Amino acid sequence: MTTKAAEHVEKRHDLQVIADIIEPNTRVMDLGCGDGLFLRYLMETKKIKALGIEISQDEIIKCIGNGVPVVHGDLNERMDYAQEHSFDYVILSCTLQEMVYPHQLLEEMLRIGRRAIVGIINFGFIWNRIQLLFSGRMPVSKTLPHQWYSTPNIHLGTLNDFKELCKDLNIRIVETIPLSAKKQNQPFAQWWPNLLAGNCVFVIEKMADHDKQ
Repeated sequence: MTTKAAEHVEKRHDLQVIADIIEPNTRVMDLGCGDGLFLRYLMETKKIKALGIEISQDEIIKCIGNGVPVVHGDLNERMDYAQEHSFDYVILSCTLQEMVYPHQLLEEMLRIGRRAIVGIINFGFIWNRIQLLFSGRMPVSKTLPHQWYSTPNIHLGTLNDFKELCKDLNIRIVETIPLSAKKQNQPFAQWWPNLLAGNCVFVIEKMADHDKQ
């Protein structure tokens, strides 16, 4: 029987991709976990040990109702309550652009987790470029649904910008999975991600000292 958690994941291609990456019986922290349904899904299908971090009290109550362990936390602050490498994966899905200091959060994720999985909204997506070019206004789309004056997004970047940031922070990109809004367009997104992928999932890890240049 399909559960509410499974229905939630089926609606989002990026969550399906992230779920495929997570290995069974691992420790997973989800930053900005919302109502906890994604962690609930991973608990049901991968038997993970889960912890969600969420700032909204209403969403925390939903997490508890969904049987998901959750901690109240602001992602713009250091998570001192989490020890180094206390999790196998730390997940951040389509939220990095809302952070005051995205680079600091990436470093914090890789302090806590052995690997991080980051979902990125691609401002360089072709339809965003076309809207900006021909309308002279900030793009509005499925991945960028807010008007410029009400958006929570304060650091919009392209996939190439994210890759350059990882390079600057000595972060290795282990896997890159470009995503299209329509699954049938996936081959095009993989062919030229920075132009044709609406968003992208990156698996990253801290570069070992001997690999740094």
